[in-house]
Order: sequence, then structure tokens, then C-alpha cells
Amino acid sequence: MIPVVLASQSPRRRELLGLLGIVPEVAPANIEEVHRAGETPTQYVLRLAREKCEAVRRPGAAVIAADTTVALKGQLLEKPRDAGDAARMLALLAGTSHQVHTAIAVAFDGGAASGVESTRVWFRNVTAVEIERYVATGEPMDKAGAYGIQGYGAVLVERIEGDYFTVMGLGLARLIGLLAEVGLEYRFGQGLARRG
Repeated sequence: MIPVVLASQSPRRRELLGLLGIVPEVAPANIEEVHRAGETPTQYVLRLAREKCEAVRRPGAAVIAADTTVALKGQLLEKPRDAGDAARMLALLAGTSHQVHTAIAVAFDGGAASGVESTRVWFRNVTAVEIERYVATGEPMDKAGAYGIQGYGAVLVERIEGDYFTVMGLGLARLIGLLAEVGLEYRFGQGLARRG
């Protein structure tokens, strides 16, 4: 099987690869994550995913990189700076819908492929007390948009339109498609192998 390098320290992405039976080497990419003037949310996450992938490219290994952002009416909601910032973001999201954009970039043997998945998420009318209690759990602090759909934050979400795993930070169906573009196939429970 082909070794896999995950260019991210996200425990959620590692967990999602684990669902597929893939145990990656974790090698976080050291890149500057700054939104450039004029970049759309999808252009932004796609650029970051590609830069992360290139930063840790390894001969003979499949490199997987991703980046996620939350967009609300043109405003990017990334990881909160502190508890107050998390509460501010959650108050903005309450009772409305937003887009979660996750870009994935993969590289193998000189080939590279990338793409973006977008999912719409609707929040219920969350109260200020609920926001305060949720922020106190600490869960929002390392997540774009200040919530985790796979954790306590699940109760904030009314419904989604799109891919659940994209909201978690790694759309698995899109990932398998991108890996195929660079000559790899997923073998259930075994990992990745060259196609053919």
C-alpha cells in the first residue's frame, strides 16, 4: 500500500482518514494563512490547500492537504482568536445559514489534483446562554466558524445541504475522486494503491 502524509494537524481529518482504514503520517505544513484582497472564500481555501500540499510533498507517498473556512454573507469566519471572538461568530450564525468551504489538494509521483466542496449549514436560533455554555466547553476554539458539527456543536445545527464530511473538514467522496486523478485507488479497509 502507498504511504500517506497528511499535511494537517487536525484531529478531525486524521479521524476521517481513520474511518477509511488509512493511518497517515502527520506532517503539518508551515505556511502563512492570510486571506488576500479580492480572493473569494473558495479561491482562498483552494490556494491554502495547494500550498500545504506542496510544502510537504514526498517521493513515493500520497500527500493530502485541506483547508476549511466558513463564509457568512461574504465574511470569512475562521478559527476564533479567543472565547469572545467565538461567541461573536456563533451569535452571527444563529438563526441563519452559511456556507462551509473545504478545499482538498493531493499529490503523488509528480501529479497533483485539487478541488473545493461547499455545504450549506442552517443554525437554529441559539440563545446567548447556549452560546456562552458552548464556548465554555472549549470546543469552538480550533474550528472555522467556532463550531464542530461532529461534537457538542451538533445541537446548534438545524440542517445541512451537502456533504457532512465537508463540514468536518475533509469531504471523503471528493478526496477519493482526487486521488484517482493522480493514479491512486482506494481499497476498502486496506488503504491506497496504484490504479490498475
